[in-house]
Amino acid sequence: MDRRPRSCLENLVLRRERARGAAGALSRPGPAVPYPAVSSSASGGGDPPQPLRRRRPRRIEEDGGGSDETVKNRSKKSSKKASSSSGGSSSKLPPVCYEIITLKTKKKKKMAADIFPRKKPANSNTTAVQQYHQQNINNNNIIPAPNWQGLYPTIRERNAVMFNNDLMADVHFVVGPPGGTQRLPGHKYVLAVGSSVFHAMFYGELAEDKDEIRIPDVEPAAFLAMLKYIYCDEIDLAADTVLATLYAAKKYIVPHLARACVNFLETSLSAKNACVLLSQSCLFEEPDLTERCWEVIDAQAELALKSEGFCDIDFQTLESILQRETLNAKEIVVFEAALSWAEVECQRQELPASIENKRKVLGKALYLIRIPTMALDDFANGAAQSGILTLNETNDIFLWYTAAKKPELQFVSNARKGLVPQRCHRFQSCAYRSNQWRYRGRCDSIQFAVDKRVFIAGFGLYGSSCGSAEYSAKIELKRQGVILGQNLSKYFSDGSSNTFPVWFEYPVQIEPDTFYTASVILDGNELSYFGQEGMTEVQCGKVTVQFQCSSDSTNGTGVQGGQIPELIFYA
Repeated sequence: MDRRPRSCLENLVLRRERARGAAGALSRPGPAVPYPAVSSSASGGGDPPQPLRRRRPRRIEEDGGGSDETVKNRSKKSSKKASSSSGGSSSKLPPVCYEIITLKTKKKKKMAADIFPRKKPANSNTTAVQQYHQQNINNNNIIPAPNWQGLYPTIRERNAVMFNNDLMADVHFVVGPPGGTQRLPGHKYVLAVGSSVFHAMFYGELAEDKDEIRIPDVEPAAFLAMLKYIYCDEIDLAADTVLATLYAAKKYIVPHLARACVNFLETSLSAKNACVLLSQSCLFEEPDLTERCWEVIDAQAELALKSEGFCDIDFQTLESILQRETLNAKEIVVFEAALSWAEVECQRQELPASIENKRKVLGKALYLIRIPTMALDDFANGAAQSGILTLNETNDIFLWYTAAKKPELQFVSNARKGLVPQRCHRFQSCAYRSNQWRYRGRCDSIQFAVDKRVFIAGFGLYGSSCGSAEYSAKIELKRQGVILGQNLSKYFSDGSSNTFPVWFEYPVQIEPDTFYTASVILDGNELSYFGQEGMTEVQCGKVTVQFQCSSDSTNGTGVQGGQIPELIFYA
C-alpha cells in the first residue's frame, strides 16, 4: 500500500468520494442506514417520513497532510422542502456539500494594506506635513515613508516634501562664500517653473548639464528662503536675512518674493536701519523703498546719523546724505557722523585710523559738510579741535564767523532748509473762565490716528490767560500703553491765546490706521486758555487725523474741549 503523504487536494477528493458513498447507502434498504428507521404503522402507512436530523460538524484527522481541516456537513436544501416532497419516499435526500474553512498557516502573509499605511484624517495630515516640512528645513537627507504621496492631499503639500530633500534631486548647489558653504539639493523642473533664470540654466539653448553648481555670492539662509518660496509657495523672512533674500530674488528673477522683501523692509524701516536700507535700495533699484528711506532720514536725521548702520554705508550713499538739503539735524551732528564713518572705513581698507587717513577716505565728501553754518560754540569746541581741518581752513572759517569781509570757502556755506513742520489744530475756538483751566499735576490726554505715516515732533499747548507765566510740561506719546517718546521741559507764556510748542527730543514715527495717545502733565499756578468746539476729524494737507477721548485724561480734556490743541508733525 502506498504510504506516501497525501496532499490537501487529494484529501479533499477522498472525502467527497466517501460522502457520495454514504449518500448512496441511504437510498438502499438494509441495516446500514445511519438514521433511525421509520415504521410505516407508526406513521399511518401513507405519511411521508419525518425530516432527518443533521449531523454535527465533525473533526476529520488526516494522517497524510499534516494539517487540520474543519469540515461542515450540511444540506443544500432546507428540511422544510424535504418534508413537503411528494411520494413519501426516502430515496431522494438532499445532497451533501462541504464548506472549507481557511487553513491556518504558520506564517502570516503581508497584505498591501499592511505595507502601505492607511490614509490619515485631515488633522493628522496637517500635522504630518508640518513635522515633515520642519525636518526638511533642518536635514535634507530625510527618506519619506512608503506611499508618502498619500499623506498629502494637495499638489502644494506633495511638492513641499521635495524642498531641501535629496529624494529625486537632479542638481545640487554649493551656496555661500569659501569657508561658509552649504550643499543644497534641487529639482530642475520645480526650479525652472519658479524662475526664468533657472529655466535658462537647465532648459535654455545654452544650458549646461552640471550636477553641481557653485553660488558664492548668495548666503545659504537666503537661498533656502528663496527655495522655500519656489517649492512651498511660502514666504519666510527674517530681519537679519531679508536683504540677502532680496538679492537672491533679484538675481534669479523671482519678482513676487522680491516684492515681499521690499514690503517687509518698508514695514520694519526705522531710523536705526534707514541708512543701510537706503544704500541697498539704490543697489536693487527699488525707488519706492528709496523714497521711504529718505522720509525717515529727513525727519529723524540725528537718530539715523548716530546709528551703527550709518557707518556701514558705501561712499556714494554717504555723499548723497551729506549733500541732502532737507536733513533735520544740527550740522555738528552731521560732522561727527562723517568722522565716525571715516574711522570705520579705514578699518575696512585696513588702514590706521589716523587724521590723514580719515581725511583721505572722506575725500571730497568732507566739503559737503556745512561747517560754516554751525553754531560758533559747536565749531570752536568741536570741528576746530578735531584735527581733520587744516590750519588755513580753520582760520578762514573763524574769519567767516567774525569778519565783515568773509573769505571764500570750499565748504558749503548755506544752511540746510530742513523740513517744515505741519500743525494739526483740532479746536475751532478757545476761551477762558475764572474757574478753568487749572493744573495740579493732573493728566490731559487725547487719542488720535492718521491715514499715512507721519513723524510727531511735539505738541502745541495753551498758555496762561492771566498774563505772562512759566509752565513745566511733561509730554508723552504712547501706543497701547508703551511709551514711544517723552520729554520734560519748561515754556514761557506771554498771556496771549496763541499756542506754544513743546518738542520731543527726536520725532516719533507714527504708523497709519492705529490710535496713539498724546498726554501732557502741566504744572503752573496760573489759569490757562482751553479749546472748545473740537472736531473728531481734521484734514491737514495730505494727512487726515481722527480724534477720540482717552481714558488717561483726568483733567477734563476730551474731543470737544480741553488742552493739547495741536499736533506738530513732519509728513
